[in-house]
Amino acid sequence: MSDVFSLLPWIGAVWLFGIGLYGIVSSRHFVHLTGCLAAIQSSSYLVLLGIGYRYGAVAPIFYDKRPGTQAVDPVVQALVLTDVVIGATVSALLLALVLQLHKRNGIVDPQAMRPMGKSAVPTAGGGRQPNGHTA
Repeated sequence: MSDVFSLLPWIGAVWLFGIGLYGIVSSRHFVHLTGCLAAIQSSSYLVLLGIGYRYGAVAPIFYDKRPGTQAVDPVVQALVLTDVVIGATVSALLLALVLQLHKRNGIVDPQAMRPMGKSAVPTAGGGRQPNGHTA
């Protein structure tokens, strides 16, 4: 029975990673893309918790436990908490960039964006483009 519980976080992590990766590949919206990156980040939480969890172990509080009692690894729990904070920060930064992109260009579709340095309106007769280069 403990083998099933030790395998469950890994199955969940692979499933979340696959769903997030499929969402990234098929995304047509930057906000959706940010959510899919958050799903992939959540798969890393499950991997870390799967590494640190021990079936039948107790919380790492030893003031009332006998020496040698098996406990869950507290370092991995701290890493997961750090991972949650970093994931929230990265998601907030990406959403702020999406908001600025929408304010400047009015689009949030990655396919509709033009390459950097290309003018949206072609100039006639070799005049100066809006980016300062000659045609």
